[in-house]
Amino acid sequence: MGLPHRFEAVGEALTSGSGLLDACAVAGQDLARDGASMQEALDGLRDTAHRTAGGDPPFDAVSSLLTAWGETTLGYLHQLSCDDPLTGLSSQAHLRSRLSELHRLPPTEQAVAGHALVVCTLPFGDDPSEEPVDHFTRAMRLARAGEMARTVFARDETVARVGMHRVAVLARRDDRLGRRVRVLRTLLGGVEGPGSRVSGGPVVRVWIEGLPDSDAGTGMLLDELARG
Repeated sequence: MGLPHRFEAVGEALTSGSGLLDACAVAGQDLARDGASMQEALDGLRDTAHRTAGGDPPFDAVSSLLTAWGETTLGYLHQLSCDDPLTGLSSQAHLRSRLSELHRLPPTEQAVAGHALVVCTLPFGDDPSEEPVDHFTRAMRLARAGEMARTVFARDETVARVGMHRVAVLARRDDRLGRRVRVLRTLLGGVEGPGSRVSGGPVVRVWIEGLPDSDAGTGMLLDELARG
């Protein structure tokens, strides 16, 4: 009878007496990518050890398997939280974590004061709850606005979906920021001023939002932008 799936190399390592930890690490990564639970991973290792070595697996092998499984699973979950699935933009949760990172830096680095949010609001004038398709249409418009924002803010800036009708860019507050905002307005199809229009449609507002001094205040600002 064969060994559990993904544990063939572990069985060979147990038999030969070499390379066990590396084999367990690879098995843990593969099992996590397969969607296997921690208990399934442990059961597979125990079954493999009993069949090939006649006893329970050593502690180091268990540790190697679970460490690799945990790191791969956390990486997958982190990726899910970073990306908005409908638009491909960064998620609001990821933007929130990036803002928190700035607040954790030493005050001497002036990280918070040196950054700002560039906010784009796309009011569509419709109630998304009335027609289910409107949710998809709205997401596609946000995705297009996000693509335009990425052409302007093409370095390491975070471009995220915030709420139902806003895109926010975490950008450096430098002498080029105002010019970039004007370029973004132009790309969105509008003119300089308090707002711009996309293909004759509703006004699209683009503005620079300063960051509060505290992390809690920044979280409240982001929540307000998501609701507005």
